[in-house]
Amino acid sequence: MKAIATIVLLIALVSALSQALASDAKSSVEIYVTAKATGQRLAKIEEVELAESAPLSEKDQYIFVDASKTFQTILGIGGALTDDAAETFYKLPKDKQQEILTKYFDPQNGIGYTLGRTHINSCDYPSQESYTYVKDGDAQLTSFDIAPDLKYRIPFIKEVLATAGSNNFTLFASPWSPPAWMKDNDNLLHGGKLKPEFYESWARYFGKFINAYEKAGVPIWGVTVQNEPMSAQKWESCVYTAEEERDFVKNHLGPILLQDGLKDKKIIIWDHNRNFMYQFASVILDDPAAAKYVWGVGYHWYVGDNFENVKRVHEAYPKTHLLFTEGCNYPFEFGKINDWQWGELYGKSMINDFNNGAEGWTDWNVLLDEQGAGNHLYAPIHADVKTGELFYMNSYFYIGQFSKFIRPGAKRIISSSTTDKLMTTAFLNPDRKIAVVVLNLSDSPESFNLCLNSQSVKATSPAHSIITLVKEQ
Repeated sequence: MKAIATIVLLIALVSALSQALASDAKSSVEIYVTAKATGQRLAKIEEVELAESAPLSEKDQYIFVDASKTFQTILGIGGALTDDAAETFYKLPKDKQQEILTKYFDPQNGIGYTLGRTHINSCDYPSQESYTYVKDGDAQLTSFDIAPDLKYRIPFIKEVLATAGSNNFTLFASPWSPPAWMKDNDNLLHGGKLKPEFYESWARYFGKFINAYEKAGVPIWGVTVQNEPMSAQKWESCVYTAEEERDFVKNHLGPILLQDGLKDKKIIIWDHNRNFMYQFASVILDDPAAAKYVWGVGYHWYVGDNFENVKRVHEAYPKTHLLFTEGCNYPFEFGKINDWQWGELYGKSMINDFNNGAEGWTDWNVLLDEQGAGNHLYAPIHADVKTGELFYMNSYFYIGQFSKFIRPGAKRIISSSTTDKLMTTAFLNPDRKIAVVVLNLSDSPESFNLCLNSQSVKATSPAHSIITLVKEQ
């Protein structure tokens, strides 16, 4: 009887193994595409079965994916929830408001944004009134009140959280300027520096902001120290040297957040362009007393690509996290809203940033009006507030080729292209789905073999397109 039972068990195991192998052999890849001059926007164009790979040939083009080699874990992909975005949102009819929420933040019916940025005090939109949360000269912050944010911004963010799911959305905040009376130019605008005697008050200001937002139902995951600390702008701005930011973090912001019971809140340094990213960050990260408070380095894209500087920081400080905190296209011209270049700039940046170690990617305003609002910039969605009509730029779909298929907790994996015409990055999601993004900036369609272990599929990347190939692992 034992022998019979053993034979039956072996037959069952062989059958299960055969079924598993057959299932793997029949596994398929779904292909989604956004392509110029086709009308295809995040369109599922086909589902192709994987087959045994043919011998390699130098006549063919390949993208090799290796899910056994994993790198950084993804925090999220999203955009900024600003006053301007919120005010534009509430000028629209209810059905258009709901469309925006769904299209951005619903993972099934939209592109599933999971990361957001907002601002402490007013930010860089000269059409809006500048404001802070305290009365002039109140160094004790007893008058602290986020009332300016309660009219539009906080209600908007709460609607975002309700759509995305508060547990599925990460929000960080950045200041553009301390209150004018804390600065040596006595002005929110035009740069200036934080006076040393107000370092402690300004550090406590961060904690007040975090607690006030959380009391209002908006959790804050972390903060950047200063938006664009090397830039004295005509709008809200404040200038720090690397040494000044280091000392502010080391002696004030880090210890005070710790004292206030906010040690879990992340501190992000730099928050400016890639060009001086290494030089500025290294001053802070080379000081252990400052670095112990720093979660990561944030950066923007406005002065050159400089992708190698992201890599330099990652190589020198592999335990420090990297986060793209702001980028957008400009100057705004409504007649050029459909130019294909806008989306391609996002695709190129996102692939390079992720391949160089970024753990998240944050676009600038999620929504602007038909004028590009106060600073005349592009956003992935524009609204004509007079008619209620919405305009989706191709940048919305390019970002969506990442955000819809690369979810929080995903790990970047190897994705290697044999041709310069195809850029690529790939991720293994928590649900074991593999997402491979392929970008074609050329004028011609490019055929390639997507190879995963011993299996492959043939695919074509149309001219000026971005495609995402999704496989069950």
